[in-house]
Amino acid sequence: MPTTWVNDDNAALFTDLYELTMLQAYFREGMDEEAVFDLFVRRMKRRNFLLACGLDTVLHYLETLRFTPEALDYLGTLGLFGDDFLEYLAGFRFTGDVYAVREGTPVFANEPLLEVVAPIGQAQLIETFVLNQITFQTGAASKAVRVVRAAGDRAVVDFGMRRMHGGDAALKAVRAYHVAGVKATSNVLGGHVFGMPVTGTMAHSYVEAHDHETDAFRAFAELYPETTLLVDTYDTLEGVRKVVRMAREMGEAFRVRAIRLDSGDLAALAREARKILDDAGLERVRIFASSSLDEYAVAELLAKGAPIDGFGVGTRMGTMADQPYLDTAYKLAGYAGRPRMKLAAGKVNLPGRKQVFRCFEDGRAVRDVIARADEDLDGTPLLECVMRGGVRTEAGRRTLADARAQAEAGLVALPERLHALDAAEPPYPVDLSEGLRRRIEEVRQALAAETHPA
Repeated sequence: MPTTWVNDDNAALFTDLYELTMLQAYFREGMDEEAVFDLFVRRMKRRNFLLACGLDTVLHYLETLRFTPEALDYLGTLGLFGDDFLEYLAGFRFTGDVYAVREGTPVFANEPLLEVVAPIGQAQLIETFVLNQITFQTGAASKAVRVVRAAGDRAVVDFGMRRMHGGDAALKAVRAYHVAGVKATSNVLGGHVFGMPVTGTMAHSYVEAHDHETDAFRAFAELYPETTLLVDTYDTLEGVRKVVRMAREMGEAFRVRAIRLDSGDLAALAREARKILDDAGLERVRIFASSSLDEYAVAELLAKGAPIDGFGVGTRMGTMADQPYLDTAYKLAGYAGRPRMKLAAGKVNLPGRKQVFRCFEDGRAVRDVIARADEDLDGTPLLECVMRGGVRTEAGRRTLADARAQAEAGLVALPERLHALDAAEPPYPVDLSEGLRRRIEEVRQALAAETHPA
């Protein structure tokens, strides 16, 4: 019985069928020369910038990519693949090079986040997995960083796992959120795998299971003295008063750190709760808020002056509710030493190997230039070799902490207008170098000559 989870043993089958049918066609035609594929985002939509994420997952996949006997047996049952091709797959390994921007780097439309240089069959087969992971993790990090920026110096905690789209999404989101600056997660497996702090206390069901709300508070605080108490199961402000009465009864033994508001008018309730706590001398008890939050709700609460010290953000961040996907593409840009490009309306890609240069003035990023890989322009080059011959380079071994630090530095360097929740005016400029423009025109002319011969 095959496993129901994607893992290193079955990840080779985590692909669209046409990747395998094309791979067999390349194999039969003897097409194994070097290809260049780019992964990029065509349009930004509701984002002023994106935060590159997911590279480490992709590199691990490329390092471990194998077809197991079980996988080959299954492919044999499809009636599509010859024995000679299945034998070829038995020895399949990724031996190519990968160039990528560092995880945590702010990026923009049409810039290669990832460039794969490998025999065409290898570069083709990996398309589905690479797109899946880079698209999701970049989208998750890009959503989370908006929430983090809206919260300012208040903590943001990930509460989204239970409504996210499957186990892999919930796990990989923890990684992306860490890059984006989220402080902690409720996802215990995510905390274990990625070293992110985990947090969580009680649900309303715990309070309801007790005959009296105060009994629930006392029992939980006795077991977890520095806990956060959920006060809105019945009457929110009365719940806060019960916390105050419990504090008086316990005296110096009272060590509860915070209360949590999870429903109603959070701004008004936070102000009233803060007054009740402060009047009781409980200034040190913080207020934590949750309930259908996203960057817009957080910004509105703070604009109203709500005295909230931290936010639990779940469904809307976890599902990237306002933009649940990125318009990513993985396109052939070169094969057998020749630049290649697609000319379909609205889906043109940039031909050949490329580099992206970020230009700075007084420490601030002012524009990016997408250039040919062999050009040397002013600015900081963003694409670096992270895998050579199927083996990670030193740049490909950077840690999750490195990615978070990269994000922090990259965000500080962005123009302030890009941190707005609404569309930035003007948007960040991304230009094409003269060398790349010439290449595009040369390829267009060559394609026109081949497609419409005189």
